[in-house]
Amino acid sequence: MTSLRDAAMNSKAWPFEEARRVLKRYEKAPPNKGFVLFETGYGPSGLPHIGTFGEVARTTMIRRAFEIISDIPTRLLCFSDDMDGMRKVPENVPNRDMLKEHMQKPLTAVPDPFGHYQSFGDHNNAMLRRFLDTFGFEYEFASATDYYKSGKFDEILLRAAERYDAIMEIMLASLREERQQTYSCFLPISPKTGKVLYVPLTNVNAKAGTISYVDEDGDEVTVPVTGGRVKLQWKPDFGARWAALDVDFEMYGKDHSTNTPIYDGICKVLGGRAPEHMTYELFLDQSGEKISKSKGNGLSIDEWLTYAATESLSYFMYLKPKTAKRMHFDVIPKAVDEYHQQLRAFTTQDAAAQLANPVWHIHGGNVPESRMVVPFAMLLNLASVSGATDRAGLWGFINRYAPDASPEANPDLDQAAEFAVRYFHDFVAPTRAFRLPSDKERAALEDLVARLRVWQGGLDAEALQTMVFAVGTEHGFEPLRDWFTALYEVLLGASQGPRFGGFIALYGVSETTALIERALDGRLV
Repeated sequence: MTSLRDAAMNSKAWPFEEARRVLKRYEKAPPNKGFVLFETGYGPSGLPHIGTFGEVARTTMIRRAFEIISDIPTRLLCFSDDMDGMRKVPENVPNRDMLKEHMQKPLTAVPDPFGHYQSFGDHNNAMLRRFLDTFGFEYEFASATDYYKSGKFDEILLRAAERYDAIMEIMLASLREERQQTYSCFLPISPKTGKVLYVPLTNVNAKAGTISYVDEDGDEVTVPVTGGRVKLQWKPDFGARWAALDVDFEMYGKDHSTNTPIYDGICKVLGGRAPEHMTYELFLDQSGEKISKSKGNGLSIDEWLTYAATESLSYFMYLKPKTAKRMHFDVIPKAVDEYHQQLRAFTTQDAAAQLANPVWHIHGGNVPESRMVVPFAMLLNLASVSGATDRAGLWGFINRYAPDASPEANPDLDQAAEFAVRYFHDFVAPTRAFRLPSDKERAALEDLVARLRVWQGGLDAEALQTMVFAVGTEHGFEPLRDWFTALYEVLLGASQGPRFGGFIALYGVSETTALIERALDGRLV
């Protein structure tokens, strides 16, 4: 552990850089609470999406890195802001008209449109927990409704009443003049309608721990700030939660970054120490727009897992967290193949390189062996030309290429074969566009067919690749990539494809010969 810890203390991998910042908080003395608290916040206004998972995955990576460089115990708390009022009806849920009747009520007081849980908030919390459990995250779940109603936040709420003016000074400085006139950091829950009210307060009695306001019907109401009768506006709530729980680390999207001084300031006003924080760039959908829970654009949690294993998503999350990334279906094959490339590289690396390898952070140092002897992209092409409808249809080709492989010995490959067939039929097949070869391309393809007919080199992928290269070179393709683009567009109906020698080895020499002949006859167009 000592040598590993030394390497970790010098690693430039971003989880270790963040972990060292957290450790610095306790260079003089360990935390009074006995552990370091990592937190992620979740706004359950819509169904969980991959961005939500990203926060937990990345925070877990930092937590694991911290546990290498420190012996201080850690906890991860996933906190759901499920007491927020429902301000708009999500577009991707059933029974939307029913939900409209419950606007502005806390999400845990809104009926579940799916009819499975006590409330919409409970439903969305369950969806989040189900997904986190699927990935095996170690976490504790917390509900804002529970914390407010059970009294867990009473102490910090009473302190907020005592220091109301200091909190308001921070908040008012960040608001436009017209908003300043009606703003309060406390949001009462109407005892008559159950709605979260955005109303000005007529009085804050710090000694009694109460607030007064005018309800929707015009009556003045006085309620305690404790026991779930009020909640804090979201920005004060952020800082108050940090203070109440003594949070040491929380990350959030770049869209929150301008609020960091507000969150920190309120945490300090309430007697807390602001945590370390990390901002990440946002995920974008196919059109380059921010992924939104309520819109349901971009990839959903279940959609990714329909076409690829969980580890590929974790790999995608590791990469460049401070760079905006598109999250659409076309990123999946690349993520799968790069993940397995990193698995294969891991065993050849020294300790420092292993700590910089994404798979160390995905698996917490317990890195498995890749048994993926055929790339996912190659499986997609194989599904394309073979017309396979299930993974069994691909295994005949796989076994000829890799005789020792089997579903039992290569479970990751077996699973990927099923994913590849599914992905091909859903996304590749509908977009394929075959074309006829040009005269130059036709001559080269006829030459390639002639060489394949007399090929004696077996299924040696590298030898086949060299032969394909030679055909392109001898027929004057410059740059040579134009030759491979022609192969992909004419034979596979795509602008990109696999190493063609490897494809021939997998699909078969005679089968590839027949495929080219069909293309030359115009039967693929």
